[in-house]
Amino acid sequence: MPFQKILVPIDFEETSAHALERAIELAAKLGAGVTVVHVYSLIVYSFPDGSYLPASELAETVRRAAQRRLDAVVEAQKARGVRLDGVLREGRSADEICKAAAEISADLIVMGTHGRGAFGRVLLGSVATAVLRRSKIPVMTIRKNAA
Repeated sequence: MPFQKILVPIDFEETSAHALERAIELAAKLGAGVTVVHVYSLIVYSFPDGSYLPASELAETVRRAAQRRLDAVVEAQKARGVRLDGVLREGRSADEICKAAAEISADLIVMGTHGRGAFGRVLLGSVATAVLRRSKIPVMTIRKNAA
């Protein structure tokens, strides 16, 4: 059975925008729908005598800003004729991407990768690598400079 539900994580960078383009092209050919997911996280500062959590007003400001950007991305792509929706999540990126995929019964995750290689992953970590390891469904990675 061909893919019917494609999940595309975005971070509003060029790499994920490129992956979204490729996912929409694939979805158009397959008659599939695309769910765009953005995961944001709130910074928690830890100190020896306790932790600092952002005030609820700041957390809400961050959430609203992320939702506006996600909505703008989805709206900009709607004219392409593919069923498209957006999902905003808060938490650890790889965990939330895999949870979102399960919740929408996605058949495929399409995500951008910088293609930094092993050394870059050691220094910077890689959400794509973590999703590849944890996902129960196929994951297609698209390099930033891929044609």
